[in-house]
Amino acid sequence: MNVKELEETTEIMPQFEKRGGVLPVAVQETSTGQILMLASVNKEAFEYTIQNKVAAFFSTTRNTLWIKGESSGNYLQLDEVLIDCDQDALVYKVTLKKGGVCHTFNENGENRKACFYRSLDNDLQTLKFLEK
Repeated sequence: MNVKELEETTEIMPQFEKRGGVLPVAVQETSTGQILMLASVNKEAFEYTIQNKVAAFFSTTRNTLWIKGESSGNYLQLDEVLIDCDQDALVYKVTLKKGGVCHTFNENGENRKACFYRSLDNDLQTLKFLEK
């Protein structure tokens, strides 16, 4: 299949081989549009996600399937999958079923809602926390 055909097809053809077997996936909260996390998926994680409607990823640290929420209960219900023009990057639009997605904790001892919990203050060249 040539590039033009790939860009215009309705066939699902994730290009895992282009990126060494994994694709980047941005996880976005459906209700707010907030980016919650960035992760990787391999074919197994992608298929699990589609079949079960629960976000699963490929843990590059543990080199294994990682079903988000399996140990914490902070599952991500899959609402929609967006795939880019080259079919080599994804967006999972999700609903948080409990808590937050980040492995870090806020000052109340709860998982932070998103891994993107700080912003860059460009003038001061420091990070500021977004949530209290």
